[in-house]
Amino acid sequence: MQTLSREEAQYCADTFSNYFDQFTRIDEYMRDQKMAQIDSIPQSLPGMGFDADMFDDFTMSPEDMDLEVLELDNHTWDTCINMISSHSNMVSIPGKALKLAVKEKKTNKFVGFMRFGSPVINMKPRNQLLGNVPELVNFNKTAIMGFVIVPTQPFGYNYLGGKLLAALCCSHEVREKLNKKYGMNLCMFETTSLYGSSKAASQYDGMKPMLRNRGLTDSDFIPMIHGKPFKDLLNYVEDKIGVFIKPDASSRKLKIINAIIGMIKKTLDGDDLDKFKTTITNAKKLTERKRYYVSNYGIENYIDIVNGKTNEIVKAPNFDRYYSAELIEWWRKNATKRYNKLKEQDRLRNDLEVWTPDSNIDIIR
Repeated sequence: MQTLSREEAQYCADTFSNYFDQFTRIDEYMRDQKMAQIDSIPQSLPGMGFDADMFDDFTMSPEDMDLEVLELDNHTWDTCINMISSHSNMVSIPGKALKLAVKEKKTNKFVGFMRFGSPVINMKPRNQLLGNVPELVNFNKTAIMGFVIVPTQPFGYNYLGGKLLAALCCSHEVREKLNKKYGMNLCMFETTSLYGSSKAASQYDGMKPMLRNRGLTDSDFIPMIHGKPFKDLLNYVEDKIGVFIKPDASSRKLKIINAIIGMIKKTLDGDDLDKFKTTITNAKKLTERKRYYVSNYGIENYIDIVNGKTNEIVKAPNFDRYYSAELIEWWRKNATKRYNKLKEQDRLRNDLEVWTPDSNIDIIR
């Protein structure tokens, strides 16, 4: 491992402390993370950018909507998701990536966005479900993760938009898109709740059998430093020791943070080291255990397929329920009840929520 002098290590430790000590709650950290990203994105005039393509006709009942799922190019998808999502979203992602949008055809406007990718390497509730740590080659051929499932707002609030998108993630049509694109034998979809212990309910609750809650993830990891503080820290360290993480490395930012933490711990001692360890411990409290959800697409023997015991799909009695038309009608019934209730109570929301440097949108809602 490359090393820093004591003075250099102390400078880096102070950078961590100055950054993380400003946050006491996860929503404060997430807002800083999001605003750092927004500041780096060129802003269009209102109505002149992709915000004009977001669904905004809240007089329309779900009964009248005609929905379609389509694949978007990277630029369009990335720009749209950064505009509407309260999370900071990665642009360059190694491994599998399928970026989809759901559009209401009568208005020709987007109601939400999804991104699928290679599952994270290890996850405790998944291992418990499968009965083991899966063999990675076969696992990556049979399982996919939903990393982004974000409705436009207030479509999500008015029409149960999160449930619509999550249901479509579990559809045979999306499964076949991934099978065709990557030569998969897909039988397992997984995702996690956007928020964990900070929120009592998840948008995926009440979605059985399409999605089932399978437990909580672990959260023992350091959150990222973002924006200018990260750039300044990286420039400082590289100025002292040179490039220490390859520019094309996967998860490069995470590896940079962990490497710097390692160098600080190796150099400091005594009270300075104890103070730094306390900073890291407190920073980890800004992360959460998240609910882990799984869909089997109506495939009865999906666990055996993921575990490499067979390649043959055994259809469950509800297999046909996972086609898009069936899933949309399931959503339409529930969304109509939701929409009519909000309308009767005069609680419909009508203002399109788009992130700008001046936004005051609730992070956790």
